[in-house]
Amino acid sequence: MTEITSPVIEEYISTYSSVEPELLKQVNRDTHAEVLMPRMLSGHFQGRVLAMLAQMIRPKRILEIGTFTGYSALSLVEGLAQGGELITIDINEELEDRVRAYFRKSERAEAITYLIGDAIKVIESMQGLFDLVFIDADKHNNLNYYNLIFDKVPSGGFILVDNTLWNGKVADPDLVVKDKDTRNLHEFNIFISSDTRVEKIILPVRDGITIIRKK
Repeated sequence: MTEITSPVIEEYISTYSSVEPELLKQVNRDTHAEVLMPRMLSGHFQGRVLAMLAQMIRPKRILEIGTFTGYSALSLVEGLAQGGELITIDINEELEDRVRAYFRKSERAEAITYLIGDAIKVIESMQGLFDLVFIDADKHNNLNYYNLIFDKVPSGGFILVDNTLWNGKVADPDLVVKDKDTRNLHEFNIFISSDTRVEKIILPVRDGITIIRKK
């Protein structure tokens, strides 16, 4: 396993970047204290990256696939255009009450729609276009999600995919062969790199974020 960003550098980045908003500090703190697998949370560094990207794009509609405890949704909604909508989907009913409570505290609460269910089935029933999509759910379905949402993103729209460096495992040929999750992510990266319909770049932010722009 390869460290993408050392803890020392990540702490330095967080120290000299915009501060973590109070609500996100609470989500961060609560998740690490009370929720299983807290590493799934985006956290200060990645959260500020997501907020900045959304502020640059100023999307009217955002779709997030994989809510967890709501940190990334609350980060992305900071850049949502006025009058816009963020829809976030998760299958974990056990976290629903917690996440809804966080969303109610947000200044953009009215713009957030939180759906519980199988993302593939939910997306199939959705209408309209999304200027920004963030894929951060079960990794073996990355390509399925990508194909499902592709026609729902307009030309010039963006798709962000999380965890595409997978702790650096995707760069290890032995792990690509031996580990199914690593192989799935590596194959997804190969597919995106060869997709001529889009421009793409992998940022070494935390566990890797691929930024994809539809031509």
